[in-house]
Amino acid sequence: MNPSRPGVLAALAAFFMWGVLPIYWKQLAFLPPTAIVAQRMLWSLLLLLPILWWRGEGRQLLTALRAPHAVAWQLLSGLLLSSNWLLYVWATLNQRILESSLGYYLNPFFNLLFGALWFGERHSRLQLAAIALALGGVALQIPALGRFPWVAIVLALSFALYGVVRKRAPFGALAGLTAETALLAPLALVWLIVSSPTPAAAFGSSPGHALLVVGTGVATALPLLCFGHATRSLRLSTLGILQFLGPSLQFLIGWKFYHEPMTPARLLSFAVIWLAIAIYATTALRAARQQQRSIS
Repeated sequence: MNPSRPGVLAALAAFFMWGVLPIYWKQLAFLPPTAIVAQRMLWSLLLLLPILWWRGEGRQLLTALRAPHAVAWQLLSGLLLSSNWLLYVWATLNQRILESSLGYYLNPFFNLLFGALWFGERHSRLQLAAIALALGGVALQIPALGRFPWVAIVLALSFALYGVVRKRAPFGALAGLTAETALLAPLALVWLIVSSPTPAAAFGSSPGHALLVVGTGVATALPLLCFGHATRSLRLSTLGILQFLGPSLQFLIGWKFYHEPMTPARLLSFAVIWLAIAIYATTALRAARQQQRSIS
């Protein structure tokens, strides 16, 4: 078996789940975005801890967290992740799924940039042209929306930086995600206590609402575990190609399912970005085939 195949499958699973999750977050509109993120943090931790101990990694994680540098890396990745969650949930609940999808379309191009800066990954002139074309697509969003697409830019930047930190962090996918949530869980718990008028209010007004809240743990942890495995076994540029699955699903859901406005100017902007994606993906696949031939 190709050793990179499990990483590819893990990445595809993560991006598919992220692509359809706006539908789930819409069902949690009875809570404010900050409460949804806090619930995600707590229920993810409750799900991850038994898995970690079942795999016999609990003591290793506790020992590793005694090192200040390990705590710093995981705290940084946790802050990047939670800020990305908060903005994404807010955008989903405020009819900005299309702008969120734009951010995740741009995220791979930030991956390209950071891969070159921090991991020595090289890119061809066509790939660099694709980055410039994608930025041109973003520029077209400004007259199409009548404002700067800050949601898209911040989402792309924060998630690309999260990928970089996870690649440098000392823990694997499961231990790393558990450490991130454990470090931020006390803050999440305090926020829920302070912001909810009663304990029951944090779970909505019905058993169905409570079930949706508890399910945030699975909806959060499962794709992140897949993504964490993929980041440690794939190049950031390869991860960038696969990542286009997620925003494509978000785009279709925002446009066709929730009927967010799609003007001709906005569609042109997305078309320019799709062209940039096609150029980059084609050149990246060609380079991968040439590398494979040289190895064989």
